[in-house]
Amino acid sequence: MLAVAREFFHQPESERMKHYSADSTKTTRVSTSFNVSTDKILNWRDYLRLHCFPIQDFINEWPENPVSFKEITAEYATSVRALVLRLLEAISESLGLERDHISNRLGTHAQHMAFNYYPPCPEPELTYGLPGHKDPTAITVLLQDQVSGLQVFKDDEWVAVYPIPNTFIVNIGDQMQVISNERYKSVLHRAVVNTEKERLSIPTFYFPSTDAVISPAQELIDGQTSPAVYKSFPFVEYWDKFWDRSLATASCLDAFRASTT
Repeated sequence: MLAVAREFFHQPESERMKHYSADSTKTTRVSTSFNVSTDKILNWRDYLRLHCFPIQDFINEWPENPVSFKEITAEYATSVRALVLRLLEAISESLGLERDHISNRLGTHAQHMAFNYYPPCPEPELTYGLPGHKDPTAITVLLQDQVSGLQVFKDDEWVAVYPIPNTFIVNIGDQMQVISNERYKSVLHRAVVNTEKERLSIPTFYFPSTDAVISPAQELIDGQTSPAVYKSFPFVEYWDKFWDRSLATASCLDAFRASTT
């Protein structure tokens, strides 16, 4: 997967630009920064983003080149989805819920992939690969090469997450924070760039479908000791707000907090 992704970004610009779009609603697109329509400061990142579940609905719009791209990406996406479903079951059980609880809350499910390419940057102190943000997902599974760049915010400081060969990084996203009523917390993280080496990362984002309604699990709510932290909301409302804000704040979940009055 890493090899064919790198091959994609090493193609001539004319080949990559066949898929360029600044429209964040397109289901397969190449772009730069985060949202070029609203970003005030551009990030040092090119990316290919695509939808990959159900695969048959989207594979025909994926890049034709490299020639092995579709086959490898489809196999990888299918395998990662199987891993995600196992993780969702384990997280459900860890919360004392039925093992299919979280999966059932995600509607018919949605899965996207991003192929992030961070070229060497002559002045890395002036920009980010991606600024601090929290994922809008239920869960994110990250595959990365051996070039360091991922950082997480822990104990009031940014901490480097150094790559370990043959491993995934698993991030908890905002939707899991809501469903678990903050037993699990969405992870604030960012990507930094360097002057010497390109970096490649491939996150798989696992979401609710746009028709899903997200709220804390009723089993985790106790009016006295554990009130609902968030109100119920259509996922599509969160999704629209996420793309409109251009990573201006770490998370847009505050807009969905339950009233305390």
